[in-house]
Amino acid sequence: MNADARPSVKPVSSAVGPLGAMGAVFARDVRVAFRQRQDLLNPLLFFIMVVTLFPLGVSPEVAFLKQSGAGILWVAALLSVLLSLDHLFRHDFDDGTLEQLVLQPQPLFLLILAKTAAHWVLTGLPLVLLAPVLGVMVHLDGNSIAILCLTLLIGTPVLSMIGAIGAALTLGLRSAGVLLSLLIIPLYIPVLIFGTGTVAAAAEGAPVAGYLALMGAFLVLAVTLAPFASAAALRISLSNS
Repeated sequence: MNADARPSVKPVSSAVGPLGAMGAVFARDVRVAFRQRQDLLNPLLFFIMVVTLFPLGVSPEVAFLKQSGAGILWVAALLSVLLSLDHLFRHDFDDGTLEQLVLQPQPLFLLILAKTAAHWVLTGLPLVLLAPVLGVMVHLDGNSIAILCLTLLIGTPVLSMIGAIGAALTLGLRSAGVLLSLLIIPLYIPVLIFGTGTVAAAAEGAPVAGYLALMGAFLVLAVTLAPFASAAALRISLSNS
């Protein structure tokens, strides 16, 4: 799609409240995403292919899949989110919309929070909805699937929030996708460990409240701190471009 066909961010009057500005940015990102359906479908297709091909390449045994199924789904979800992060700011940077966003009278971190929320709704939430079907395919029981979906529901927003920092830092750089992966994957490891650990504990009949509380703490920290870091990284990248 040509840049001229993409709706740009119109100047927001200072009379418009922060919530109104966030709603406008969120709605715009959703409209733009549905005009570029390939960017929406690629992470979902990648998620499905990784989960589907893993048993064929490693082992189709039921006992193995029950033990490693949660890890397979979590790794596939993590990589799918990572695959979509390069487009979080890239299109807006290319057509000049990002500069307009920075010049808005509303706080930049709130607008980035809205953009990241739109990214999660379009990328992370579909992964959560697909997880039960793929969980059945890897022979997880009903309780494990429920806990898996809950951990993905809590954890995928954290992946989007952390990923926004890396996407802002690597904006405008050559080979940004490779650099983004190197920056972000180490920060994803705690979420991956606790996400898979929660499902493993549930499968063994152990209490999972502590795991879920820690994942909830990750989510609170990400929502609270990541937009500020993303806003600072975005300003640095734009000043150097």
